[in-house]
Amino acid sequence: MGRFWSLLFLSVPILGVAVFAYAAVSETGLMANHWFPEDISEHGHVIDKLFLFILALTGIIFVGTGLVLFVFLWKYDADKTNGQPVAFVHGSHVLEVVWSILPAATLFFIAIYQMDAWATAKMRRPMAADGKTHKPPTAEVTGRQFEWRIRYPGPDGVLGNRDDLFTVNDLHIPVDEEIVLSVKSEDVLHSFFLPNLRVKQDVVPGMQQYVWFKPLREGYYDIVCAELCGWGHYKMKGRVTVESASKFKSWLTQLESEQNQAAYEPVVASEEE
Repeated sequence: MGRFWSLLFLSVPILGVAVFAYAAVSETGLMANHWFPEDISEHGHVIDKLFLFILALTGIIFVGTGLVLFVFLWKYDADKTNGQPVAFVHGSHVLEVVWSILPAATLFFIAIYQMDAWATAKMRRPMAADGKTHKPPTAEVTGRQFEWRIRYPGPDGVLGNRDDLFTVNDLHIPVDEEIVLSVKSEDVLHSFFLPNLRVKQDVVPGMQQYVWFKPLREGYYDIVCAELCGWGHYKMKGRVTVESASKFKSWLTQLESEQNQAAYEPVVASEEE
């Protein structure tokens, strides 16, 4: 019975890692896109590469600890001890130092390895055409319970003016262009997540942050909140429409026309009337 349990415990990490590895590399079939949805971003492969590296590293460690567990279960099976009581052995200081240093070294290595991914996603904000200033945001996204409010600059091209254009849960962006979004929260902690673009940014009330990406494929994709933000968290989702630059401009023009029609301009009566 002891050997059965030891083999069972050994099979769990091996089969588990095998399934995980197959899902990570499978491009067709049931396990296709199991870990991530389709990547449509120019820099998304950097995030995917980091994820797969950490998956492989932790998988190897998982299998290794499973093997150690198997060896101990097999070696110290009750049938092999002949009913003798287990002898107490004091802990090894050398072993404790080793298993403290190894995880620390592993984490330090991961910290160094992920620096390029972090810099690409969080530090190398695109520059404007002059090469001296940062590119202005294509739109501003504000999270609130439980929706994403989106604001585009109006005809003057500057956010924060009276001619700004507004939508809710409907983000349009042009394909093959570097997109910069300003993101913030109105009430509680949210997390702006574009799975297909490999973008995820926590948004904190009182802070304005930026995300950037370059979409390479037209289509409709999800906006979700990846942070539990209240009872309506499950329905806090929207849609990203990636389209050609001409369609994007036409959509902005139509949005401007709709908002102008909906605007109320009070009529002031003249003195003669």
